Amino acid sequence: MTATLPTDALATARASARGARRRRSPIDPAPATPWLFLAPFLLLFGTFVLLPAALGVWISLHDWDYTFPNHPFVGLENYQALIDPSSTASGPFWESMRATGIFTLASVPLLLVIPLLVAMMMNARFPGRNFLRAVYFAPFVLGVAVVSVLWRYLLDTNIGLVNHYLGLVGLPDATAWLTSLPWAWVALVGVTVWWTLGFNAVIYLAALQDIPAELYEAAHVDGASAWQRFWAVTFPGLKPVLMFVVVNTLILSANMFGQSYLMTEGGPGRSTRTAIYLIADTGLSSFQMGSAAAMSYILTVCLMILSAAIFWLFRDKDARRTGKKVRR
Repeated sequence: MTATLPTDALATARASARGARRRRSPIDPAPATPWLFLAPFLLLFGTFVLLPAALGVWISLHDWDYTFPNHPFVGLENYQALIDPSSTASGPFWESMRATGIFTLASVPLLLVIPLLVAMMMNARFPGRNFLRAVYFAPFVLGVAVVSVLWRYLLDTNIGLVNHYLGLVGLPDATAWLTSLPWAWVALVGVTVWWTLGFNAVIYLAALQDIPAELYEAAHVDGASAWQRFWAVTFPGLKPVLMFVVVNTLILSANMFGQSYLMTEGGPGRSTRTAIYLIADTGLSSFQMGSAAAMSYILTVCLMILSAAIFWLFRDKDARRTGKKVRR
């Protein structure tokens, strides 16, 4: 009898604990409370993201011309037409994807490196640095229409101030910035970098200010050079935001439309007509909404694959470092 008392007492204690967990305190939230707080976001997300995405898939499976009441179901024909080299839609689409790739490859590295250099400069202590921070960020608050029209006049071959000042310093002053290659790409990439570098610079600057100054002091005491301090202290400190900056910059660059539409009008020829430009023209000007929706989802899949590769790349590096530490 004496040997069974601890077991009975333990069972009684467990039963009491289960009963206490079942009894909810009057101040404990109801199970539905978190969902009530999430409801406004879920409503907006479902209305403006999930529903349009589902509708886009539905449209891509139809011969959808919104000027006509009937939209016959065609299945995957819109996608097949974009993949089939003999189709009239395939050539322009992949040409626009090529233009998107050129712009992305040219702009993303600049939008990763130049804002970092600006942020490191703005992180130093010197008189007037707050004013310079505002100056670097100011172009980003302008709309794409304002920036594109402004630079279209500045880069005009005949009346543009850029060619005028180039002539004053003895450089060629008749460069067709917007109507010839490769200068059209130089103009589009340069204007985009000037316009948007402030956003990435602010993110970098916030990350730099979170790095403890003691780490730099310790590295300096150990005799590390400026380059060594960057790789040993600054770069690891930027890792938490670097993946976001890379993915966000990649997606924004791949969705470039306004600069090409307003500055070069897709020219010369169709060389700077990006995928978003073609999608808008196909859907809104040619009324081929089904084909435009199919183009959109092919571009979306490409961006998802690139984003997944970037996530995997960053996680793989972290896993390798963790594995090395564990083995040590």
